[in-house]
Amino acid sequence: MGIIITNDDGIDAPGIRALYAALDGKKTIIAPKDHHSGCGHQVTTHKPLKITERSREEIAVHGTPADCSRIGISHLEPNADWVISGINAGGNLGVDLYISGTAAAAREAAILGKRAIAISHWIRESKPIDWDLATRLARIVFKELFTKNLPEKYFWNVNLPHVFTGEKEPILIFCEPSNDPLPVEFNRVGDEFYYRGEYPKRPRQQNTDVDVCFNGNIAISLVKV
Repeated sequence: MGIIITNDDGIDAPGIRALYAALDGKKTIIAPKDHHSGCGHQVTTHKPLKITERSREEIAVHGTPADCSRIGISHLEPNADWVISGINAGGNLGVDLYISGTAAAAREAAILGKRAIAISHWIRESKPIDWDLATRLARIVFKELFTKNLPEKYFWNVNLPHVFTGEKEPILIFCEPSNDPLPVEFNRVGDEFYYRGEYPKRPRQQNTDVDVCFNGNIAISLVKV
């Protein structure tokens, strides 16, 4: 099985290393050279899209996550079976899908006819992520999703909970993405506005991905392009 691995935190982020460790098969990292969190589905069409080949299995793209899927599928690894994006340092739940570069890479892959997964890790109480645990949980997720039918023009969106030592083992729950808004709050200083919305205070409609993940379980949603 051939897999393109990408992200939006940049090719040197710890999350993409955790993702690489969680996957078997022929793996090629084709990821942004720089951090592109929150860039949405932006693509590069107005200038050349430069790549830096670090090795046969690792290519840095001077562009966005969606660019990585485009160039990976069309030229660099056209025979790949899957495009997997992550593991993002921070949740991509519900309406986050519209602004998430992580999700955009998976969405672009689905548009181009590839099976795809976006996987993120919610950060709770601003505590560090245990990336070894994230790798272990990701392996459980992939074991389940690789055996499931994935309709054309859909991708899986996965959010891992932030589990602390001694807490219960998370379970996989298939659920719908929340459509509730993010907290939109700003501090104004003169003519400048500073965002101060608190992610954990977002609405938690029961049984949606936000509710599932915030309750300590792995939220898995099937998302249509």
